[in-house]
Amino acid sequence: MHVGKPNKNALKVLIAAEYVGVEVKCPDHFELGVSNKTPEFLKMNPVGKVPVLETPDGVIFESNAIARYGESDHGQIEQWIDFASMEIDLNLLTWLRLRLGLDDYVASIEETSIAALKRALDALNTYLAAHTFLVGDDVTLADIIMTCNLYAGFRFMMTKTFTSEFPHVERYFWTMIDQPNFRKIIGELKQAEVVPPIPNKINSYTKPKDEPIIVETKEDSSKPEEEKPKPKNTLDLLPPSKMILDDWKRLYSNTKTNFREVAIKGFWEMFDLEGYSLWFCNYKYNDENTVSFVTMNKVGGFLQRMDLARKYAFGKMLIIGNEPPFKVKGLWLFRGPDIPKFVMDECYDMELYEWRKVDPSDEVQKERVNQMFEDHEPFEGETLLDAKCFK
Repeated sequence: MHVGKPNKNALKVLIAAEYVGVEVKCPDHFELGVSNKTPEFLKMNPVGKVPVLETPDGVIFESNAIARYGESDHGQIEQWIDFASMEIDLNLLTWLRLRLGLDDYVASIEETSIAALKRALDALNTYLAAHTFLVGDDVTLADIIMTCNLYAGFRFMMTKTFTSEFPHVERYFWTMIDQPNFRKIIGELKQAEVVPPIPNKINSYTKPKDEPIIVETKEDSSKPEEEKPKPKNTLDLLPPSKMILDDWKRLYSNTKTNFREVAIKGFWEMFDLEGYSLWFCNYKYNDENTVSFVTMNKVGGFLQRMDLARKYAFGKMLIIGNEPPFKVKGLWLFRGPDIPKFVMDECYDMELYEWRKVDPSDEVQKERVNQMFEDHEPFEGETLLDAKCFK
């Protein structure tokens, strides 16, 4: 296997190999940034990423794919691998890179990544309250990848104070780390005691000392050119609407009783068919929604990624059913007559749903809108597992 100093991606492969009894040889002298840029390496992986595994069946790259080599294909295992990668690793890596100065530090990005990480850990904690391993009664590839993705968090970022909120995750992680095959590869591990400090901002330009800055002037110079206004979102160029979206959001949030008589009635009184549009959405792949909290986290991630449209949208997402597969359906209010193009272009979740514009003149559709606003149960004959609001 071509890899430099073992990191979490290499650890996945090496630990998985221990469990299946396969010897993996690594080159003694592999220099990241040099060895992976050679023509020989780029023939194996054109993008030059590590690790890369040479097998009798050919070359395999991408760490999860390498770790799967020799593992039987199992739906639950695949599901947890995706959860570990998309919900744990992605948010941990974002947080880590910000604190190590590998990315420009932006407080709002850090806050978002930590909040998403905590939601994922909370979901994992709930599941592990009744399970020792992720799938079945023994270590699987899902456990290997989950533990390796948590590894950097426990080592560099997640102090005891942070992880104590998730005791079942703590128990699970240290149980896995203490497994002989893990310990053989990872060795001793000490949990982070402090979070790395916010890196100092480095100014792109430093004024030289004792060197005056000379500004040339002209007698007949014209007035300084006014700064051009930033281009507006196309939705801001639409004709003014009688509906004020923030008024609806406040009405929705502040109505605690008589919701249909107060909030829903108020919505239809302020709704502007010319300035706004309503849309139903149905998730295309409901047959994949076999674990409740994974489904809820999937919807939560969608709403998080819709933050770019917060000024122009309001949404309700329902997770339906008391047993898998769970159905995901939603209702969205958007500024303008169509779903905004920038939302379709920038939020990849949109293509995972079928969208249908609501006709408010149809009483059946209008009543369905009302029921989705108020989290009516049963909804279309089924119980609600969860309801989430974007506002």
